[in-house]
Amino acid sequence: MIQGRAWKYGDNVNTDVLFPGKHTYTAKGREEIASHALEDLDPAFAPNVREGDVVIGGRNFGCGSSREQAATCLVYNGVGAVIAQSFARIFYRNAINNGLLAIVCPEAAQAIRGQEPVSIDLERRTIECAAGCFEFPALSATVQEILEAGGLVEQVKRRLASVRSNS
Repeated sequence: MIQGRAWKYGDNVNTDVLFPGKHTYTAKGREEIASHALEDLDPAFAPNVREGDVVIGGRNFGCGSSREQAATCLVYNGVGAVIAQSFARIFYRNAINNGLLAIVCPEAAQAIRGQEPVSIDLERRTIECAAGCFEFPALSATVQEILEAGGLVEQVKRRLASVRSNS
């Protein structure tokens, strides 16, 4: 179960807005990367986001470059999930690979209002907000495994450790 406040943004939120390009090669470490999340779009985000909060996007969320920090800055801020009407393919994959739950649910993304409480039940595949309860498609077994491990690198480490211990 993920519970937090909604941070709502619109369509075509690109990776340069999620994590400004001017910090791509200079920001080092979790705290510094986290501090620049959405700074040009919503300066209140990084200082006020809390563990478990949920980012809500419109269509084509995460379009633009393949900048990995666009996903990691959200992870480093403790964002529990991103719900959008649709995702740019590269952002979606970067999110999953970095352990950030990305849910395509157009109805919920449209209904949720900024700063309202949101609950996500992964087992029931539902999103609850003031407007009601919305179902989202099941995640593949592979995506679930990556998310449960905390990202792709951690999943690979677990698999390698398992292989080594069985040898």
